[in-house]
Amino acid sequence: MKALAASLLVAAAVVFAVAFALQDRYPWLGFVRAAAEGAMVGALADWFAVTALFRHPLGLRIPHTAIIPTRKDEIGASLGEFVETNFLSDEVVAGKLGTIDLAGAAADWLSQPQNARRVVAESSRGMTGLVALLDEDRMREAIEGVVRTHLVTPLWGPPLGRLGARVLESGGHHEAVDLLLDRLDEWLAANPDVFAPMVSRRLPSWLPSIVDRVVDERLHAEVRRFVRETRKDPDHPLRRSLDEYLAQFADRLQHDEPTIERLEAAKGRAFDDPRIRELAASAWAAARTAAIDALSDEDGELRRRAEAFVSDVARRVRADDELRASLNTRLTGAALHLVTSYRSDIAHVITETVQSWDASETTEKIETQIGRDLQFIRINGTVVGALAGLAIYSAAVGVSALL
Repeated sequence: MKALAASLLVAAAVVFAVAFALQDRYPWLGFVRAAAEGAMVGALADWFAVTALFRHPLGLRIPHTAIIPTRKDEIGASLGEFVETNFLSDEVVAGKLGTIDLAGAAADWLSQPQNARRVVAESSRGMTGLVALLDEDRMREAIEGVVRTHLVTPLWGPPLGRLGARVLESGGHHEAVDLLLDRLDEWLAANPDVFAPMVSRRLPSWLPSIVDRVVDERLHAEVRRFVRETRKDPDHPLRRSLDEYLAQFADRLQHDEPTIERLEAAKGRAFDDPRIRELAASAWAAARTAAIDALSDEDGELRRRAEAFVSDVARRVRADDELRASLNTRLTGAALHLVTSYRSDIAHVITETVQSWDASETTEKIETQIGRDLQFIRINGTVVGALAGLAIYSAAVGVSALL
């Protein structure tokens, strides 16, 4: 395009030279000379204007030339501000997102089995890579740190006491007591021989053995009867005694310092036991291996369930207009939050990127993108200059003829 524009300038100069030399012999060539002269003036003026954007014309440091390389940083800042103001404003983003059914489009895409499979596959690969990168020793230390910070370090007594008090007030422990009594009765029924040495061996040896058996059987029967009565009677004395004991214990856990200290000491011994740390390490290793195996198996149960879950959610979103509208509102709100929080950072990236370019590199990038169109300015200037020169000369000849 530069060659074409320059060729027109050269052609105009040649035409001007020929017309100027022969216009005395052929007066009509005066019009041609005037047109060629105007074309040269227009071509040179627009060449200077276009060239001045990118460099100094003919290497002469004329003021207000080489505008782009000289004002590169200001252009970058202005471009960043322009994008921030006109493309990342709340009104523009909200208006654009308001015309798009984001949730519906995503649901339509995810409802296709191949797309749901692709999402799950990509997510699985990402999670597998992340899990594989995790160092076992560091993860064990991190897990141990989290457990100690949020589980071991805080006092257990008061929270457990408050929880126990609420359970007792609601009567939620009754079912546990009933279950315990049921299991105890079943165990007594299955193990009657346990009572044989408890009493019979303490009886005088001269008593007949039948007496021993009667005593043992009687004791076994009475114990079972006592357990069944306790199970059936919600107001049984044993139940009341147990409730009182549990209430007192819950209160001591909250307010009795010795009880709290004993619990804390027991907790510390348990978590300081090397076997507990080994168990935590082995649990993490097992969980890591299981996660990698499950995520890597393309035909595994986890992947299939995940694909089914994604497709099901997509179908629900498509079928429920209210849910889709709610999701669109949430997505728009999230996008606006991101824009509000980070639009200055995005604009700053543009500014920093332009400022980091070399001046000659910036000039080359911009000229490559828009230089072709700018050369049309030179071509148009040549044509317009020729027409203007012809019009001015014709007007001058007409006025001269009238005078």
